[in-house]
Amino acid sequence: MTAIAQSVVAQPETREPQPHEILPQSAPGLDLARIRADFPILAERINGKPLIYLDNGATSQKPQVVLDAIANYYKHMNANIHRGVHTLSVRATEAHDAARQTVRKFLNAADTREIIFVRGATEAINLVAQTYGRVHVGAGDEVLITAMEHHSNIVPWQILCEEKGAHLRVAPINDRGELQLDEFAKLVGPRTKIVAVTHVSNALGTVVPLRPIIDIAHRHGVPVLIDGAQAVPHFAVDVQALDCDFYAFSGHKVYGPTGIGVLYGKRALLNAMPPYQGGGDMISSVTFAKTTYNDLPFKFEAGTPDIAGAIALGAALNYIGNLGMDKIAAHESELLNYATETVGAIPGVRLIGTASERAGVLSFLLDHVHPHDLGTILDREGIAIRTGHHCAQPVMERFGISATARASFAVYNTKEEIDALVAGIRTAREVFA
Repeated sequence: MTAIAQSVVAQPETREPQPHEILPQSAPGLDLARIRADFPILAERINGKPLIYLDNGATSQKPQVVLDAIANYYKHMNANIHRGVHTLSVRATEAHDAARQTVRKFLNAADTREIIFVRGATEAINLVAQTYGRVHVGAGDEVLITAMEHHSNIVPWQILCEEKGAHLRVAPINDRGELQLDEFAKLVGPRTKIVAVTHVSNALGTVVPLRPIIDIAHRHGVPVLIDGAQAVPHFAVDVQALDCDFYAFSGHKVYGPTGIGVLYGKRALLNAMPPYQGGGDMISSVTFAKTTYNDLPFKFEAGTPDIAGAIALGAALNYIGNLGMDKIAAHESELLNYATETVGAIPGVRLIGTASERAGVLSFLLDHVHPHDLGTILDREGIAIRTGHHCAQPVMERFGISATARASFAVYNTKEEIDALVAGIRTAREVFA
């Protein structure tokens, strides 16, 4: 790898905290003040108040190393990849290939050929639905999902089922937001052609028990796709240990840029699947009579990719890898427990999603205050949360509500910020009393 290509994954000097920033005590194994200094946007002031960003389930903020990786690509190696012998193309190709290797290590995939760069988890799921699904799902067949899925893991399967005359089956959840595993098992049968489930619910924070799900499906010869968009920022994921067949995630939720994501797929399955799109780089040879497709992973990467995005995603994964995923998981678990206790203690608050195992997300309602109004009041205090149905309308319907307020956490969040959230909710309660 050239020196310039290597520089895109090196971490720069971190800047000193600014005077108006929250300087928390360090979490075990993490220097939170230093971590916060790595994220320039946290120095922003919103309505005259320091930014408290608690909308990480929608998108995370980006460390300086990711911003530098994007700039470095366009400053020093802007060229297309895999097609040129000149120096810039070689630099870009080496950096892009290094990013794919970083993703492979991050997921513990067996082979870089099992790592497909896509625009995000949504495109990854659509890719599987329109390739594997179109080949294997026919009239009367079934696709099995759960009642806690994001729209991105519902709509592609609805489109496929409508086209093929197949049926979408939905495994139920209980009042705590946990999958009813016994009911799931009853729904897997001879007509089930694929199972697609979330790893962590974006609306409830529920961590889904994947191993028994995958074991049940595999006993019936059914492959399993995992929507990991809400999981990979919060704890380590090992696709070989899970034995899942497909795993999808988005870069922008794991401190990388928007417009880049990953589909992991077992090599044998990917080799047997037809291409998703046609164009440059996904071909081996083209004549008017016949086209021969390229090898993995390029068969699924038609056209000029988001080169800068892939390189910057690699930088993001290296960044959190250097922090330590076990340390991140422990810190965020402590934050979630603290937020559950303190927000849940506010009179009039109803928590939505109380599974025994959760990650990253606290969803709630405040009596007599619409979530949008609550979000507006909190924004005046510089606090960013998400309000609405979170692209999970069936989840809202399951709980008999139309929307929730959602605070979602990242490695740079602090207990002091949760205290500010609690104070803001109490202020909203007084305003609407």
